[in-house]
Amino acid sequence: MDRIKKITFKEKIKNIKTSFKSLKWYEIIMIIIMIIIASIAVVEAIIHPETSTNPLWLTIINFISAICGIMCIFFCAKANISNFIFAVINTFVYAIFLWYHKIYGTFALEVLFYQPVNFISWYIWSKHRDEKLIEKTKAKKLTLLQNILCAIIITIGGIVYHSILVKIGGTVAWLDAFTLSIGIIAVILEMFRYKEQYIWWIITDIIAVAMYIIHFDLVYLTKKSIYLIMAIIGIINWTKLNKERNKTNE
Repeated sequence: MDRIKKITFKEKIKNIKTSFKSLKWYEIIMIIIMIIIASIAVVEAIIHPETSTNPLWLTIINFISAICGIMCIFFCAKANISNFIFAVINTFVYAIFLWYHKIYGTFALEVLFYQPVNFISWYIWSKHRDEKLIEKTKAKKLTLLQNILCAIIITIGGIVYHSILVKIGGTVAWLDAFTLSIGIIAVILEMFRYKEQYIWWIITDIIAVAMYIIHFDLVYLTKKSIYLIMAIIGIINWTKLNKERNKTNE
Protein backbone atom coordinates (compact mmCIF):
# COMPACT_ATOMS: atom_id res chain seq x y z
CA MET A 1 0.00 0.00 0.00
CA ASP A 2 2.90 2.34 0.77
CA ARG A 3 4.18 1.81 -2.76
CA ILE A 4 0.89 3.06 -4.18
CA LYS A 5 0.81 6.15 -1.97
CA LYS A 6 4.39 7.13 -2.88
CA ILE A 7 3.93 7.04 -6.66
CA THR A 8 6.25 9.67 -8.16
CA PHE A 9 5.61 12.29 -10.84
CA LYS A 10 7.84 10.32 -13.21
CA GLU A 11 5.69 7.23 -12.62
CA LYS A 12 2.54 9.25 -13.27
CA ILE A 13 3.91 10.35 -16.65
CA LYS A 14 4.86 6.75 -17.38
CA ASN A 15 1.31 5.67 -16.51
CA ILE A 16 -0.14 8.21 -18.96
CA LYS A 17 2.13 6.85 -21.71
CA THR A 18 1.05 3.32 -20.79
CA SER A 19 -2.56 4.45 -21.04
CA PHE A 20 -2.11 5.66 -24.62
CA LYS A 21 -0.23 2.52 -25.58
CA SER A 22 -3.15 0.44 -24.27
CA LEU A 23 -5.54 1.82 -26.90
CA LYS A 24 -6.91 -0.90 -29.18
CA TRP A 25 -7.01 -0.67 -32.98
CA TYR A 26 -10.77 -0.11 -33.01
CA GLU A 27 -10.42 2.71 -30.49
CA ILE A 28 -7.84 4.41 -32.70
CA ILE A 29 -10.24 4.07 -35.64
CA MET A 30 -13.02 5.70 -33.59
CA ILE A 31 -10.68 8.53 -32.61
CA ILE A 32 -9.83 9.14 -36.28
CA ILE A 33 -13.52 9.10 -37.24
CA MET A 34 -14.34 11.55 -34.44
CA ILE A 35 -11.51 13.90 -35.47
CA ILE A 36 -12.60 13.83 -39.13
CA ILE A 37 -16.27 14.55 -38.37
CA ALA A 38 -15.45 17.27 -35.84
CA SER A 39 -12.98 18.85 -38.29
CA ILE A 40 -15.53 18.83 -41.12
CA ALA A 41 -17.97 20.63 -38.84
CA VAL A 42 -15.37 23.34 -38.14
CA VAL A 43 -14.59 23.77 -41.85
CA GLU A 44 -18.33 23.97 -42.66
CA ALA A 45 -18.82 26.63 -40.01
CA ILE A 46 -16.01 28.68 -41.57
CA ILE A 47 -17.07 28.28 -45.22
CA HIS A 48 -20.86 28.30 -44.77
CA PRO A 49 -21.65 30.01 -41.46
CA GLU A 50 -25.22 30.76 -42.56
CA THR A 51 -26.10 27.04 -42.82
CA SER A 52 -24.04 25.77 -39.87
CA THR A 53 -25.97 24.30 -36.93
CA ASN A 54 -23.74 26.18 -34.48
CA PRO A 55 -21.70 29.39 -34.64
CA LEU A 56 -17.98 28.94 -35.35
CA TRP A 57 -16.87 29.48 -31.76
CA LEU A 58 -19.28 26.79 -30.53
CA THR A 59 -18.19 24.41 -33.29
CA ILE A 60 -14.60 24.74 -32.06
CA ILE A 61 -15.85 24.06 -28.52
CA ASN A 62 -17.56 20.95 -29.90
CA PHE A 63 -14.29 19.81 -31.47
CA ILE A 64 -12.45 20.03 -28.14
CA SER A 65 -15.29 18.31 -26.31
CA ALA A 66 -15.49 15.53 -28.89
CA ILE A 67 -11.81 14.60 -28.63
CA CYS A 68 -11.51 14.94 -24.85
CA GLY A 69 -14.80 13.15 -24.31
CA ILE A 70 -13.91 10.01 -26.21
CA MET A 71 -10.38 9.88 -24.73
CA CYS A 72 -11.98 10.05 -21.29
CA ILE A 73 -14.36 7.17 -21.90
CA PHE A 74 -11.68 5.05 -23.61
CA PHE A 75 -9.52 5.23 -20.49
CA CYS A 76 -12.43 4.95 -18.06
CA ALA A 77 -13.56 1.73 -19.76
CA LYS A 78 -10.14 0.31 -18.84
CA ALA A 79 -10.45 1.55 -15.21
CA ASN A 80 -7.53 3.82 -16.10
CA ILE A 81 -6.98 6.81 -13.80
CA SER A 82 -5.71 8.97 -16.69
CA ASN A 83 -9.32 9.38 -17.84
CA PHE A 84 -9.86 12.25 -15.39
CA ILE A 85 -7.41 14.53 -17.20
CA PHE A 86 -9.75 14.53 -20.20
CA ALA A 87 -12.92 14.37 -18.09
CA VAL A 88 -12.24 17.74 -16.46
CA ILE A 89 -11.70 19.48 -19.82
CA ASN A 90 -14.64 17.77 -21.51
CA THR A 91 -17.08 18.60 -18.72
CA PHE A 92 -16.25 22.29 -18.92
CA VAL A 93 -16.54 22.70 -22.70
CA TYR A 94 -19.59 20.41 -23.06
CA ALA A 95 -21.44 22.53 -20.49
CA ILE A 96 -21.01 25.56 -22.76
CA PHE A 97 -22.71 23.68 -25.61
CA LEU A 98 -25.58 22.56 -23.38
CA TRP A 99 -26.26 26.06 -22.07
CA TYR A 100 -26.30 27.51 -25.57
CA HIS A 101 -28.96 24.99 -26.63
CA LYS A 102 -30.98 25.32 -23.39
CA ILE A 103 -30.53 21.70 -22.36
CA TYR A 104 -30.61 22.81 -18.75
CA GLY A 105 -30.93 19.45 -16.99
CA THR A 106 -27.80 17.97 -18.47
CA PHE A 107 -26.04 21.35 -18.08
CA ALA A 108 -26.74 21.27 -14.35
CA LEU A 109 -25.49 17.69 -14.20
CA GLU A 110 -22.21 18.62 -15.90
CA VAL A 111 -21.44 21.83 -13.96
CA LEU A 112 -22.85 21.23 -10.50
CA PHE A 113 -22.18 17.54 -10.22
CA TYR A 114 -19.83 15.99 -12.79
CA GLN A 115 -17.07 18.57 -12.47
CA PRO A 116 -16.67 18.49 -8.67
CA VAL A 117 -17.01 14.70 -8.70
CA ASN A 118 -14.30 14.48 -11.39
CA PHE A 119 -11.75 15.76 -8.88
CA ILE A 120 -13.11 13.69 -5.98
CA SER A 121 -13.13 10.53 -8.12
CA TRP A 122 -9.60 11.26 -9.33
CA TYR A 123 -8.48 11.29 -5.69
CA ILE A 124 -10.40 8.13 -4.70
CA TRP A 125 -9.24 6.12 -7.72
CA SER A 126 -5.64 7.17 -7.06
CA LYS A 127 -5.90 5.85 -3.50
CA HIS A 128 -7.17 2.46 -4.69
CA ARG A 129 -4.72 1.56 -7.43
CA ASP A 130 -4.24 -2.01 -8.57
CA GLU A 131 -1.10 -3.33 -6.86
CA LYS A 132 0.57 -4.30 -10.15
CA LEU A 133 -1.27 -2.31 -12.82
CA ILE A 134 -0.84 0.99 -10.99
CA GLU A 135 -2.30 3.03 -13.85
CA LYS A 136 -5.64 1.33 -13.08
CA THR A 137 -8.02 1.44 -10.13
CA LYS A 138 -9.65 -1.58 -8.47
CA ALA A 139 -13.11 -2.47 -9.81
CA LYS A 140 -15.92 -3.26 -7.33
CA LYS A 141 -19.46 -4.65 -7.72
CA LEU A 142 -22.87 -3.92 -6.14
CA THR A 143 -25.26 -6.36 -4.46
CA LEU A 144 -28.69 -7.11 -5.99
CA LEU A 145 -30.43 -4.96 -3.35
CA GLN A 146 -28.14 -2.02 -4.08
CA ASN A 147 -28.90 -2.32 -7.80
CA ILE A 148 -32.65 -2.27 -7.14
CA LEU A 149 -32.27 0.79 -4.90
CA CYS A 150 -30.38 2.59 -7.68
CA ALA A 151 -33.23 1.87 -10.14
CA ILE A 152 -35.86 3.23 -7.72
CA ILE A 153 -33.91 6.44 -7.07
CA ILE A 154 -33.38 7.02 -10.80
CA THR A 155 -37.09 6.57 -11.57
CA ILE A 156 -38.20 8.99 -8.86
CA GLY A 157 -35.49 11.46 -9.80
CA GLY A 158 -36.42 11.41 -13.49
CA ILE A 159 -40.06 12.24 -12.73
CA VAL A 160 -39.13 15.09 -10.37
CA TYR A 161 -36.54 16.58 -12.75
CA HIS A 162 -39.03 16.44 -15.64
CA SER A 163 -41.54 18.60 -13.77
CA ILE A 164 -38.81 21.14 -12.99
CA LEU A 165 -37.49 21.25 -16.57
CA VAL A 166 -40.97 21.79 -18.03
CA LYS A 167 -41.44 24.81 -15.76
CA ILE A 168 -38.14 26.45 -16.76
CA GLY A 169 -38.66 25.84 -20.49
CA GLY A 170 -36.04 23.16 -21.13
CA THR A 171 -36.10 21.27 -24.43
CA VAL A 172 -36.58 17.46 -24.79
CA ALA A 173 -37.65 17.43 -21.13
CA TRP A 174 -38.22 13.68 -20.58
CA LEU A 175 -34.97 12.63 -22.21
CA ASP A 176 -33.09 15.44 -20.47
CA ALA A 177 -34.63 14.58 -17.09
CA PHE A 178 -33.68 10.92 -17.19
CA THR A 179 -30.21 11.74 -18.51
CA LEU A 180 -29.81 13.88 -15.40
CA SER A 181 -31.23 11.28 -13.02
CA ILE A 182 -29.28 8.35 -14.44
CA GLY A 183 -26.13 10.43 -14.78
CA ILE A 184 -26.09 11.32 -11.09
CA ILE A 185 -26.30 7.69 -9.99
CA ALA A 186 -23.86 6.49 -12.65
CA VAL A 187 -21.20 9.02 -11.73
CA ILE A 188 -21.54 8.18 -8.02
CA LEU A 189 -21.02 4.51 -8.88
CA GLU A 190 -18.03 5.52 -11.00
CA MET A 191 -16.60 7.58 -8.16
CA PHE A 192 -16.74 4.60 -5.80
CA ARG A 193 -15.40 2.25 -8.52
CA TYR A 194 -18.49 0.08 -9.08
CA LYS A 195 -18.69 -1.78 -12.39
CA GLU A 196 -22.49 -1.37 -12.49
CA GLN A 197 -21.96 2.24 -13.48
CA TYR A 198 -21.77 0.88 -17.03
CA ILE A 199 -25.28 -0.56 -16.93
CA TRP A 200 -26.52 2.98 -16.41
CA TRP A 201 -24.01 4.54 -18.81
CA ILE A 202 -25.35 2.24 -21.54
CA ILE A 203 -28.91 3.44 -20.84
CA THR A 204 -27.98 7.12 -20.63
CA ASP A 205 -25.92 6.86 -23.83
CA ILE A 206 -28.93 5.40 -25.64
CA ILE A 207 -30.95 8.37 -24.36
CA ALA A 208 -28.20 10.79 -25.43
CA VAL A 209 -28.11 9.31 -28.95
CA ALA A 210 -31.89 9.80 -29.13
CA MET A 211 -31.48 13.41 -27.95
CA TYR A 212 -29.00 14.22 -30.71
CA ILE A 213 -31.15 12.58 -33.34
CA ILE A 214 -34.04 14.81 -32.27
CA HIS A 215 -31.81 17.85 -31.66
CA PHE A 216 -29.54 16.95 -34.58
CA ASP A 217 -25.81 17.55 -34.21
CA LEU A 218 -23.52 15.20 -36.14
CA VAL A 219 -20.49 15.80 -33.91
CA TYR A 220 -22.32 14.97 -30.70
CA LEU A 221 -24.31 12.17 -32.30
CA THR A 222 -21.03 10.53 -33.32
CA LYS A 223 -19.52 11.21 -29.92
CA LYS A 224 -22.44 9.71 -28.00
CA SER A 225 -22.56 6.72 -30.33
CA ILE A 226 -18.90 6.05 -29.52
CA TYR A 227 -19.76 6.48 -25.83
CA LEU A 228 -22.40 3.76 -26.21
CA ILE A 229 -19.97 1.34 -27.85
CA MET A 230 -17.35 1.96 -25.15
CA ALA A 231 -19.91 1.60 -22.35
CA ILE A 232 -20.59 -1.94 -23.58
CA ILE A 233 -16.84 -2.61 -23.69
CA GLY A 234 -16.52 -0.98 -20.26
CA ILE A 235 -18.94 -3.35 -18.51
CA ILE A 236 -17.02 -6.30 -19.99
CA ASN A 237 -13.62 -4.91 -18.91
CA TRP A 238 -14.73 -3.92 -15.39
CA THR A 239 -16.44 -7.25 -14.77
CA LYS A 240 -13.23 -9.02 -15.77
CA LEU A 241 -11.08 -6.73 -13.60
CA ASN A 242 -13.36 -7.27 -10.61
CA LYS A 243 -13.26 -11.06 -10.94
CA GLU A 244 -9.54 -11.38 -11.66
CA ARG A 245 -7.94 -8.45 -9.84
CA ASN A 246 -10.27 -7.64 -6.90
CA LYS A 247 -11.88 -10.85 -5.65
CA THR A 248 -12.30 -9.38 -2.16
CA ASN A 249 -14.36 -6.49 -3.63
CA GLU A 250 -12.47 -3.92 -1.56
